[in-house]
Amino acid sequence: MRIIDLSTTIDAAVWEPNPVVHEILTPAEGARHMAEGMSKNWGVAFDPAELPDGELLSLDTLTLTTHTGTHVDAPSHYGTRAAYGTPRDIGEMPLDWFVRPGMVLDLTDAPVGTVDAGRLRREFDRAGREPRPLDIVMLHTGASRLAGTPKYFTDFTGLDGSATNLLLDLGVRVIGTDAFSLDAPFAYMIEKFHETGDRGVLWPAHFAGREREYCQIERLANLEALPAPTGFTVSCLPVKIARAGAGWARAVALVGEAAEPDAA
Repeated sequence: MRIIDLSTTIDAAVWEPNPVVHEILTPAEGARHMAEGMSKNWGVAFDPAELPDGELLSLDTLTLTTHTGTHVDAPSHYGTRAAYGTPRDIGEMPLDWFVRPGMVLDLTDAPVGTVDAGRLRREFDRAGREPRPLDIVMLHTGASRLAGTPKYFTDFTGLDGSATNLLLDLGVRVIGTDAFSLDAPFAYMIEKFHETGDRGVLWPAHFAGREREYCQIERLANLEALPAPTGFTVSCLPVKIARAGAGWARAVALVGEAAEPDAA
């Protein structure tokens, strides 16, 4: 079995609309910190020079949103109320949603904006089947090539309401994308709203989650490395954070013998 990494790196050195702050306590600083803490809190003296190279443990402190890097959006991200009841937070979601047979759809030729249900059906034909209930469907838009630049947040393709509802009708409960959002870029949606006055063009993929419970995986990467549209398992277990609308995930594809156990 082969493991393909589908995750974006969280990196404080690249551009983000909400910048990442990464503070590092080096192993040498960690040794001094430990010695100072022992002296202050317990009155125990200890010389860090007694440790190998005067080092103990490093410590990383990050300040970032739960929507930085590859992450899973919980139903509570879409609003405080839903047609089906109270939306669940990320730590409340069933784990078996996030280790499932996968399908990747090639949308790399789609322009900035959205694709509709008809386009998805053409990709199902190319894949040789429709998604099955609880399959994890991922959109390969090509946006990940812009990751780390401002254009990553403005130049990508999302789903319109018809496309999102098609996937939900088929029983999909986790939809992923290599783009910043499963919806169209913000400016595109707002421009369409001003042109048409139709509120349905505003975040239709996200607001579908107020009608039916589902999760999104945003900011995936490396989808071009998948050898076929199907025949693999996706694991994208989110970090368990209480009362959070999203959680980071190390998304991977498992390719090879017995990698898609629920396909039969």
